[in-house]
Amino acid sequence: MKRVLMLAGDYTEDYEVMVPYQALQVAGVGVDVVCPDKAAGDAIRTAIHDFEGDQTYSEKPGHNFVLNASFQYLRLEQYDGLFLTGGRAPEYLRLNPRVLDMVHYFMDLKKPVAAICHGVQILTAARVLKGKQVTAYPAVRPEVLAAGGIFMEKEPYEAVICDNLVTSPAWPGNVEILRGFLKLLGVTAL
Repeated sequence: MKRVLMLAGDYTEDYEVMVPYQALQVAGVGVDVVCPDKAAGDAIRTAIHDFEGDQTYSEKPGHNFVLNASFQYLRLEQYDGLFLTGGRAPEYLRLNPRVLDMVHYFMDLKKPVAAICHGVQILTAARVLKGKQVTAYPAVRPEVLAAGGIFMEKEPYEAVICDNLVTSPAWPGNVEILRGFLKLLGVTAL
């Protein structure tokens, strides 16, 4: 069975943690969801971001998501891939040096990495995007370009695969980012 490490935090976008967490398990992939400074059994608060015609997304309270693994006890060699959730959490998760080390571990070994929406901010902070084609929420474009990445304009329901990395602009892209991530993992969906 393949195992994936999923990184989330308070105000992760609800659909960008819950949907991938459940869908990957349906496909037979084990998923451990962690957050710095929290342990298995602790909850994170999520936010629901929606596109309602405003200049940016709206934000509403989401659900409490219970973590099933502890950040401090991680052994990265147990995992076949990394999934970076979006929402507001990446803006502070990227400040954690261990989070950046985790990204380097997966990227350096060319293990599958998925990043949705603002999750790409963690990749820009880790400086692993030079020359890579990625997409993200449009407001992340300047960071992608500053980190040497190639920003691909995509619809919210699309995804981009570049080498071992798959990215999508927002939760409407869950199907495509998951399809790409499973392909990179070598898992055939049911």
